[in-house]
Amino acid sequence: MAPNTGKINCHSTLLIHFKLPLFSGNFLFCTTMYTSLDEKRLFDQAKSILNTSSDANPEESINALKEVINFADWKYYVQSEPVLADSEYDALYKKLKQIEDKFPELVSPDSPTHRVAKGISERFPTVSHLVPMLSLDNTYNAEDLIDWDRRCRELAGTDNITYCAEPKYDGASISLIYENDMLVRGATRGDGVMGEDVTINAKQIKALPLSAPLAQYGINRVEIRGEIVIHKNVFEAYNRQRTAEGLAPLANPRNAASGTLRILDPAEVRKRGLNAILYHISDYTLLAGSTRPEHLETHYGSLQWLYSIGFPTPAKEMKVFNNIDEVTAYCHEFEAQRDDLPFEVDGLVIKVNNFALQDRLGMTSHHPRWAVAFKFKARQGTSKLLRVEFQVGRTGAITPVAKIEPVHISGVTITSVSLFNEDVVREKDVRIGDTVLVERAGDVIPYIVKPITDLRDGTEEPIKFPTNCPVCDSALEKQPEEAAWRCINIGCPVQVAERMIHYVSKDAMDIRNLGGANIQKFYEMGLITDIPSIYHINWDKVRTLGGFGAKSITNIQAAIEQSKTQPLNRLIYGLGIRFVGETTAKTLAAAVGNIRELYDWNIEQLCTLADVGPKVATSAADFFNRRENREMIDSLEQSGVNLENQLKGLAQPEGAFTGKTFLFTGTLSQFKRSEAEAMAEAKGGSILGGVSAKLNYLVVGEDAGSKLDKAKKLGSVTILTESEFLELING
Repeated sequence: MAPNTGKINCHSTLLIHFKLPLFSGNFLFCTTMYTSLDEKRLFDQAKSILNTSSDANPEESINALKEVINFADWKYYVQSEPVLADSEYDALYKKLKQIEDKFPELVSPDSPTHRVAKGISERFPTVSHLVPMLSLDNTYNAEDLIDWDRRCRELAGTDNITYCAEPKYDGASISLIYENDMLVRGATRGDGVMGEDVTINAKQIKALPLSAPLAQYGINRVEIRGEIVIHKNVFEAYNRQRTAEGLAPLANPRNAASGTLRILDPAEVRKRGLNAILYHISDYTLLAGSTRPEHLETHYGSLQWLYSIGFPTPAKEMKVFNNIDEVTAYCHEFEAQRDDLPFEVDGLVIKVNNFALQDRLGMTSHHPRWAVAFKFKARQGTSKLLRVEFQVGRTGAITPVAKIEPVHISGVTITSVSLFNEDVVREKDVRIGDTVLVERAGDVIPYIVKPITDLRDGTEEPIKFPTNCPVCDSALEKQPEEAAWRCINIGCPVQVAERMIHYVSKDAMDIRNLGGANIQKFYEMGLITDIPSIYHINWDKVRTLGGFGAKSITNIQAAIEQSKTQPLNRLIYGLGIRFVGETTAKTLAAAVGNIRELYDWNIEQLCTLADVGPKVATSAADFFNRRENREMIDSLEQSGVNLENQLKGLAQPEGAFTGKTFLFTGTLSQFKRSEAEAMAEAKGGSILGGVSAKLNYLVVGEDAGSKLDKAKKLGSVTILTESEFLELING
């Protein structure tokens, strides 16, 4: 069998700063742990090497590049702390290879082009791979792919080559050995020859079968390579949880997968919801008397076979092509769809499909000749933090926002990045003037991964949090259990505008065509001043503004009028009560006949409601006790807004769910979550916002996370699949 197509993933932070024509952003080097390196010397040499010809002193150029690449390898593979972006690492490696090809007499055995990485951690026992886990050569355009195709055809001695393309998943590489149908070992990539034995942790990944019917196909032992990944939804939910707890979010799914795989506590690994994609059979032995199965003659056939017997592979995503032109067209087509995939990908892997041809093409000491990666546009970049602005949100929370030098990442120019709160700033030790690593994954808002501390020259300034609101100058307050500072002045202009934007949003009062931009414009012009004023806009003045024709004004007016009849739960949600989401708003609305009844509910009474805990109860009680909020509700009533729970007193529909509580988690495949909730409510059930002793049924979709774990621990919750939920409804 041909060797594995393991890959060097993202290297993300550098520490010596210079401009590189090859890239649009800043390019840096890092030498934190290699204290013997002279950073200034390395900086000067690097500029010279990458910006001019290195023919004058090739030996010096090779040594400088070797130092940087070896350090980057060590940080990534040993420390799990990437210090270069993919494109930056590739540029260094490509330059080194170019110089060595031109001056082969200067190539040394310790060159990064002749090995994979350097050193591994001692946290886990080390084991040898049956076949070295090599890296992949990279391409970035059609010309590179065409050139690779030419080399393949020349070496193979034939023009009749079919190629297989599959996503290049962005996670942590793993090697699995199955023997006698059982999973007997899981190992990290390590240095490519030896890795860390993480078998126990690998067994926590539910996507990986603990056994497989290999013997019936004549297989005694097989080594399979793949990638440990995290579903985007799981990763985003985990980061939301960390942010809510005042912790810094994890940099990206790749780092999260790599770090999780090397956690010493298997129970914690299981909680993180890791997944896996297996992409290559690197080695196998047959049972005595068996012959090689037909499906092991091609790469495509082998992964389809693995998929058919229970292994997670890119079987549905991979395609076979007859020529490189078809491959090139598919690469560009696929890149446009990358964000629609459930896992992060950073490119496509193109492989010669026939295993016999793979063996004929062979490999270098660094990569197989029969495979290449087509890399997508980088999602990381480096920039300089120029200043920090403090923004006020709807609930008064003060959010520090870093203003950075423009950096182009994934087709977007980024100039502003949220720093979340003061604790995150302190934890990351980000300072004004720092060079920072910025990352953007999919549709996630960009964030700062880390500052490049080795580039500091002493002029950087710590970020100072204000003691007063930057908008209304009111004194800020911070609760001991919270991470955010808040402006508690309900009349703070920014909070007023944000509350109005929330009020008209789709999930609240759904006043279409009156979105954030229009709210902001009307507010700045004095056409609206608070939520009730939305119902008293001077439309004659609006008609004098550009961009508002008769039809658009009529549509907005109709949406405003329609909002007056929205059910009570939408009004409660639209009022923007802190900690009260859509589900809790339904709970509060269902408990009263008129919103004013909530004026008399104390914290203890509110806590008796399903899905209402002390934090929510305290916030709701405080909101309805405030004079200004009661006056706002009065004004809304005078404008014709419905304050009544029109279902109060009506008999709940009888059915299987009468008096029962439900919660839906994970990605539902058979219906939308709102549709599922409506099904339960239509038969008397109620929906909770979290797992508690009050919950009767938890319906789980794909990639269910912490809610499922918590429900299992409680023991009193009935856990249903989507199909079981439908059976219950139909029954």
